[in-house]
Amino acid sequence: MRKIHCINNISKCGTDLLTEDYILTDSMEDAQGVLVRSTSMHDMELPAGLLAVARAGAGVNNIPLEKCAEKGIVVFNTPGANANGVKELVLAGLFLASRDVVGGINWCQGIKEDPNIAKTVEKGKKDFAGCEIKGKKLGVIGLGAIGAEVANAAAALGMEVYGYDPYISVNAAWGLTRDVKHITSADTIYEECDYISVHVPLMDATKEMINAETIEKMKNGVIVLNFARDLLVNDDAMAAALDSGKVARYVTDFPNPKSVNMKGCIAIPHLGASTEESEDNCAKMAVKEMMEYLENGNIKNSVNFPSCDMGVCRGANRIAVFHQNIPNMIGQVTGILAADGVNISDMTNKSKDKFAYTLLDLESKVEDATIKKLNGIKGVCRVRVVK
Repeated sequence: MRKIHCINNISKCGTDLLTEDYILTDSMEDAQGVLVRSTSMHDMELPAGLLAVARAGAGVNNIPLEKCAEKGIVVFNTPGANANGVKELVLAGLFLASRDVVGGINWCQGIKEDPNIAKTVEKGKKDFAGCEIKGKKLGVIGLGAIGAEVANAAAALGMEVYGYDPYISVNAAWGLTRDVKHITSADTIYEECDYISVHVPLMDATKEMINAETIEKMKNGVIVLNFARDLLVNDDAMAAALDSGKVARYVTDFPNPKSVNMKGCIAIPHLGASTEESEDNCAKMAVKEMMEYLENGNIKNSVNFPSCDMGVCRGANRIAVFHQNIPNMIGQVTGILAADGVNISDMTNKSKDKFAYTLLDLESKVEDATIKKLNGIKGVCRVRVVK
């Protein structure tokens, strides 16, 4: 019986997928799998028996990825499961920023006791009129699951859409409408677009990518939307740009003490993936990924180990070896198996950055002594008997 621990409340649409071979436990100590949403795991003690962590969402900055990799714990996320929910909120942000809907609503609330409010509104509404988005240029930086949907939807609304992503996948490229213009430099977006929407992961290379230098390249009166990660934008530079009018509006889904006090900032309380549908989709994807890994050793959508799929094991034994991505690891593994009289019927080896994953199907049951030898190889993080 495999035990699964939910750190946060996970939609029953996901946990109901667990078969009779699984049981939910209130303790992480004896869990083989953990399901998590937003709770930080950085200061948690990871039990020795923990095999996988599945994040019901896309961002994984709340999970200690390196620490998990070193222990042979696979971390999954759910890219694309919440894409539609975030896309819809980005479109709402486009409209809110273009027509000053928020300012108009607040003004109406301020004059709601005016007995002549209808006439007052007709006289004052011009201050909140704004402009239409049709025909305007939108630059989408990052064409993953969410960015691609935003680009396609904006193109359908009549915007001229520029897309930039140096790492775009084949699947993402196929999913883009031909109306989206693929740009090879982010500078083109900074210099030419009326609206800029950022959809990239937070990494050292992207931290504060919207800063004083990049803002200086932008058109006067540009509107910037950030529904990806708070730290992609330098708050001080954005505040200065809003004060000067260089940036007309900044729409963010990540309120913080600085952004909520910026002139011209529309701060939304992190609602991007908070729809019931998104939470259900994320939970279902997270549970399916974890079950496939626990039952067959196959990896899909991991952020700290490579994707790997050998289907269902038909042999006597399947083992998984987590190791550093260094020379001669495969030779050492296969050498030990051969010396102990274990024949390999199928195997695959995949690497991702500093770590690698080797999955082997064996024609006979591997003994505990052989597993101990494999664990003793320098650079091996973990050996797991899948079947």
